[in-house]
Amino acid sequence: MRFQDAATDARAVVYAAIQADPLVGEAAALLAGAAPGERVLARAAMNGETTDPDPWRTMFPRLFGSSVDPALRDHAEKVLAVSLAVAGKGEQARSQYRGAIVEALTERLLGRRVPAPTVHRERRILFDGVRAEIHPYDVTVELPDRAEAYDCKWGARGINPDVLLQLDGAREHAEGEGARLLVALVVFDARRSCRVRLAEQTSAVAGVRLVALESLDALGRARAATTGGSR
Repeated sequence: MRFQDAATDARAVVYAAIQADPLVGEAAALLAGAAPGERVLARAAMNGETTDPDPWRTMFPRLFGSSVDPALRDHAEKVLAVSLAVAGKGEQARSQYRGAIVEALTERLLGRRVPAPTVHRERRILFDGVRAEIHPYDVTVELPDRAEAYDCKWGARGINPDVLLQLDGAREHAEGEGARLLVALVVFDARRSCRVRLAEQTSAVAGVRLVALESLDALGRARAATTGGSR
């Protein structure tokens, strides 16, 4: 098992510009240190049609109410501001921005658990005698004794048979070579929504782990790899 940078095609060039946008890095940094309620706010606001902050402040009184600690309210305001900046990008652009933010957030959280130089973006995994997948994995952890591959999705709707088969296939090929490869989906959506979506899939995904909105911080903990199967 070995890793390779993804091919630099037109899609990759366009997406790389979005990944490099300071807005993506700012959002990922804020969400990495966000409370669960702030992450729910971010998801709702980035999906929303309005960039007016007042309705969101009303809908999330536990983040913006007068009794909330000023320091916590200030952080929530920053999360709201960056989320509305993404929402204001327009439907097509914000979809790409949201995906890039989930990838950057995953990279940051994994960096709490493993050395930062071992975390990579947009990598292909190659196996002897196996045709390489065209699409790279969003985030990988490449350690001498084990590896991890993550596919990142903004919402549960992004879970589909192709994604599941690619992840589980890589895990099986790694096992065939005597290597350790954890594969997982990171989805910035509620666990219940993810479970419902997974229940609709006919692909065998027992070996694919799920990291949903409620368990994102597990990526940065020592036993993040054992948070449970995807079903």
